[in-house]
Amino acid sequence: MDATPTFCTIIPPHVLDKLATSEDRALSDLARATLERDSFERTHRRLTTVIGAASIAGAVASDQPRRTIYDAKHGTTLPGRKVRGEGDKEGKDLTAVRAYKALGATFELYLKAFKRHSIDDQGLPLNATVHFSQRYNNAFWNGEQMVFGDGDGDIFLDFTLPVDVIGHELTHGVTQYTANLTYFGQPGALNESMSDVFGSLVKQYALQQSADQADWLIGAGLLGPTIQGDALRSMKAPGTAYDDPKLGKDPQPATMDHYVSTGRDNGGVHINSGIPNHAFYLVAEALGGYAWEQAGQIWYDVLTGGQISPQASFADFARLTVSAAQTRYGDGEAHQAVLKAWSQVGVPTSTGNGADLPRQTGQPEGASGRQG
Repeated sequence: MDATPTFCTIIPPHVLDKLATSEDRALSDLARATLERDSFERTHRRLTTVIGAASIAGAVASDQPRRTIYDAKHGTTLPGRKVRGEGDKEGKDLTAVRAYKALGATFELYLKAFKRHSIDDQGLPLNATVHFSQRYNNAFWNGEQMVFGDGDGDIFLDFTLPVDVIGHELTHGVTQYTANLTYFGQPGALNESMSDVFGSLVKQYALQQSADQADWLIGAGLLGPTIQGDALRSMKAPGTAYDDPKLGKDPQPATMDHYVSTGRDNGGVHINSGIPNHAFYLVAEALGGYAWEQAGQIWYDVLTGGQISPQASFADFARLTVSAAQTRYGDGEAHQAVLKAWSQVGVPTSTGNGADLPRQTGQPEGASGRQG
């Protein structure tokens, strides 16, 4: 399948939009600067998509990662100055150290749990740039590499702090090379959910946590000291990650009863992803043990199996997970757990039962909303 490069950020646009309307001029100016930088990078990514992404020579499917860390030195030219290559001695810059380790943790999960060799399964080198721009409140995958801001120290801290943020963004690359889910509406929310699912699994694998030990939070440790909240999102309890005067309240729904129909945020991709996120959590909780061993295998089979359409709805994806669970594990516990989880979040798993569900299928990149 051809991969369509995308520009995907960890901070949802609705959060930055809220900050941009703050009466605190310093806060609003900072948010607007981040939005402007995101817009510039997004436009650049679209141009690259049209022209064609640069090929990366020398990629070999290996059991060892090929990591390179660059330092933008608070500028915006990518990739910046190389500060560490694969196997090089650890330097004193803790941000670069964390980025290097997190790239390795993501590579290891995909290799050990899913037998996948890097993002494209062909040994794609893992490149990351740290110290991007000035007080930049975001991190992103631009279709070719990871980029991390340092945060402003008040609202958001250093974006290399949570390993699941890095796993999340790199998984956008995996989706880019596999299902290639269109970044709008329900397929866009599935795209975001895939990144949350495997980002969380990266953290759980690195910590060797079972499903009941995991916090199921995305971006824990990223929020600054003045913010009332635990993380960017909660897969266990969507809508509860934060409730803060500056950021607003976490808007994610956990079920289709509260599905958000909107043209903003590319049709609510960062909001409605809470629904498939919660379904995955329910499956993992029901099965117990390490989430990557059964629940993760089912989700990975669908992501990489070639049957999912780039325009897939939640119901399409749910039916495929039911089929994948049955194919891999038979009619037993895993199959029943998947059926029950989708029922609990209100997504049908049998053909013909979803006529009354909102269905925002994908549109071409840039057709509506802002990609993030």
